[in-house]
Amino acid sequence: MIVSSSQNIQSSNPLDTSSPRRVNNISRATNIDSEDKEAEKLQRQENDNILRQLRARDREVRAHEAAHTAAGGSLVRGGPSYTFQTGPDGRSYAVGGEVQLDVSAVPNNPQATLAKASQIRAAALAPANPSAQDVRVAANANQLASRARIDLAVQRREEIKLEENQEQLDNLQNDSNNPQDVSSTSATEGVQPDNSASPSTVVPASTGVQSTNLRSNEPPAAAISAFMATAQTEAAPVLFNQFA
Repeated sequence: MIVSSSQNIQSSNPLDTSSPRRVNNISRATNIDSEDKEAEKLQRQENDNILRQLRARDREVRAHEAAHTAAGGSLVRGGPSYTFQTGPDGRSYAVGGEVQLDVSAVPNNPQATLAKASQIRAAALAPANPSAQDVRVAANANQLASRARIDLAVQRREEIKLEENQEQLDNLQNDSNNPQDVSSTSATEGVQPDNSASPSTVVPASTGVQSTNLRSNEPPAAAISAFMATAQTEAAPVLFNQFA
């Protein structure tokens, strides 16, 4: 029995087996606590690093879009709008953004389009570090300016042509309203009186005595009759005085 008892004691042996188990549990708990603390420390460091990056990115994005907005002025049609990311602290940080600009040409006004293209380019390149999209917008603005310069040159040539045509029309109108004096004078001087012509064909009958001043080979019949009548009237007294 003792054996049996002894065997029972040996089989149970609570003192020999209980003590090592408690030591192992304590050691394992200590290791777990140490690992947890190390993991927590690493996690905190990683979170701090992420937060620093997010905060820096947030400042950069907001400054970037603010530069676009300030330079764009009246061309800004929307924004700035942002894309956010939640940090380890539960807060939202801007990691991307955009500003919408009006980049269309001004209809029928190349001069205004040229000025607008310059403002678009300035707005696109306003940030300290323009993005690839910003560079593309600036390139498109350069193309818009080139087209505007061509349109402006064509418009100026057309304006000059219209001015020349209008000047020609004005000159023609002035010439028609004010004929030259030289032509009228030469026309008058080209007519010479014909001395051989009949007095009736040159001087109207109402001129009377002036018709006698014309150089004619044949005196008028009325003048001859008057002359003869006068001669006969004056001759009688003379003859009468002679006989007296």
